[in-house]
Amino acid sequence: MKRFGVSLEDELLEQLDSLVQHHRFPNRSQAIRYLIRKHNRDEYWESNEAVCGCLVLVYDHHRSDLQKRLTSIQHEFHNLVLCSQHVHLDHNNCLETITLKGKAIDIGELADRLIALKGIVHGELVKGGAVNAGLENPDHRHEKCNP
Repeated sequence: MKRFGVSLEDELLEQLDSLVQHHRFPNRSQAIRYLIRKHNRDEYWESNEAVCGCLVLVYDHHRSDLQKRLTSIQHEFHNLVLCSQHVHLDHNNCLETITLKGKAIDIGELADRLIALKGIVHGELVKGGAVNAGLENPDHRHEKCNP
């Protein structure tokens, strides 16, 4: 861990302190770490790196053929979908979370297509950071651990 000094204009320091308070960071250093990581994550997505994310969908399960269309589109992008979880919120609404890993542009295209389906009440892509494991080599396997 390295320490360094930072000079900020009063207005920018107030904004940093507001961020600390809003996110309940224990200190300014943690807020700066958060901002750097967030910036890096955004850079990975903008440069179409291998990234991870989670698509959250809320939809009316009574919509004709919606579940079938959701599944069909996910099958088109099967190489990106790690898993999905389906939860019944109430009589009319379901929540689906879809965990994704792949090139940022492909994940964005999948998310856009699913969110645009008629019957989706809410859809949001939560962007994760860069990943490398297994994307360059699809045959990559982890060896069993010996106890």
